[in-house]
Amino acid sequence: MELLDGSDPGAIGGYPLLARLGEGGMGRVYLSRTVSGRPLALKTVRAEFGREPGFEDRFAREIRNSDRVRSPWTTAVVDCSPAGQRPQWLATEYVAAPSLGEWVQRRGRLPERTVMALAAELCGALGAVHAAGLAHRDVKPSNVLLGRRAPLLIDFGIARAAEDSRHTRTGGVIGSPGYLAPEQAGAGGSGAPGDVFSLAAVLVYAATGLGPFSHPDEEVSAAVLLYRIVHEEPNLDGVPGALVPVLRSCLAKDPRQRPTAAALGALLERLGGRTGAWPRLLPEALEGDLSAREAEAHALVSAPAPVPPAFTGPPALPGAGPAVPATAGPGAGPVAPGTAGPAGGSARSRLSRRTGPALAGSAAAALIAVAGTLLVRHLSGGEGTGGTSPSPSAAALPASWAGTWVGTGPGTPDADGVTRPRTGQFAVTLTLHPALRGELVGKQVSKVTETGTGRELGCTEALQLREVRGTSMVFEAVTSHPTDRTAAVSCPEGNIYVVTMTDPDTLGLGEEGAQSAGAPSVLTRR
Repeated sequence: MELLDGSDPGAIGGYPLLARLGEGGMGRVYLSRTVSGRPLALKTVRAEFGREPGFEDRFAREIRNSDRVRSPWTTAVVDCSPAGQRPQWLATEYVAAPSLGEWVQRRGRLPERTVMALAAELCGALGAVHAAGLAHRDVKPSNVLLGRRAPLLIDFGIARAAEDSRHTRTGGVIGSPGYLAPEQAGAGGSGAPGDVFSLAAVLVYAATGLGPFSHPDEEVSAAVLLYRIVHEEPNLDGVPGALVPVLRSCLAKDPRQRPTAAALGALLERLGGRTGAWPRLLPEALEGDLSAREAEAHALVSAPAPVPPAFTGPPALPGAGPAVPATAGPGAGPVAPGTAGPAGGSARSRLSRRTGPALAGSAAAALIAVAGTLLVRHLSGGEGTGGTSPSPSAAALPASWAGTWVGTGPGTPDADGVTRPRTGQFAVTLTLHPALRGELVGKQVSKVTETGTGRELGCTEALQLREVRGTSMVFEAVTSHPTDRTAAVSCPEGNIYVVTMTDPDTLGLGEEGAQSAGAPSVLTRR
């Protein structure tokens, strides 16, 4: 990871750039964050790809495809560039973790029990991909992140769109030599069976430190590796004995002879490889590495950053649905308490010494899967480039915001009444007065009644002005207590509110943060 230099912009798409995480064939990868403090990995696309005929459509299609895969092991896109914008970019959630390729290169092969857990988890990842009617087509060690909660299968969209472009232009193969299926090596099509072949090759690498078609202490060309994949049998020396017949079946030359991801998962389970065991089987060294990376990422994202330009409009994702709001528990205001903790991920590279000892160590870029993908919308005053760009000194709530704002949402009348309370109308009153960033700016009072019991579940919060972004303000609840002080309701502090003035008498509650179920989406001036 390196500090930004003169060749790096201060922000892209309205997201502030905090550090450079790496650079590759696709473009540069930056550490960024959302307005509520969620870490992001922001990948830029090299101009040459953007100029390729049809690339923009492929880029958007692959991002839509990745959004169809919802699992604990696969990647989630947070935001992307609008159609026609250059440079093109893709923002993903950030987690601090090494790739399998990096870990094995630095620390050597994984212990047998960890390999077995890795096999089960990655089989689950492929199962989720294939169940969505998709194929990854580039499963390799550098695309597997050794996350704390689960391994993550990354680079679902941006790399595939680029590889398609290269394939169309040069007639070359799509994927990484050494981990390709024979049908890919022949420049033919590849689907789910090809992913199973590549997964097996990755597991051989995890267990032995070498791919199944590589030999110790050799440097061979891609052409030699492709020849071996098509014509030679895999080398499984050093693979745990129980896994040898399973991986051999996955590495069959004929894709029809390979098991499906579901069948492979069943085989692994009979051998003791079960999903969910991964966190308990991490090597001690990996635990320490993850902790160091997490601390470093927190320090970078928490450090004050310059106020970037306003966002330039909502991303153009043909067919993409709206953001998925988080559901709220009792006592939630428009932002559900306790649901907006930072999650994270991004691509790993060595930290520059220029960042100083406080940030010594390293960080990794990854795309972390979430239960429901949150597509963060730009918070601007209009579509395209029509938003207002604040100056760095614009760090005060404008006088036009002062006053009382009210709104009513539907509540949650259809909730199950067990995991989430069944409530009637959800009323919010927001009172604001002029303030500088960091000062108290007003308070919010929410009132929502539980159906049947009549219990008041709302909270009253004192708000601090946290950020100013053109027509959008970010508030943080620095104190919170039940609106009905006699009610036994939990009202945690720290809720984040992102509010946008859509016209002089209307405020919209943004989707960034964790919008409560049933809360109003619009407040009007009273």
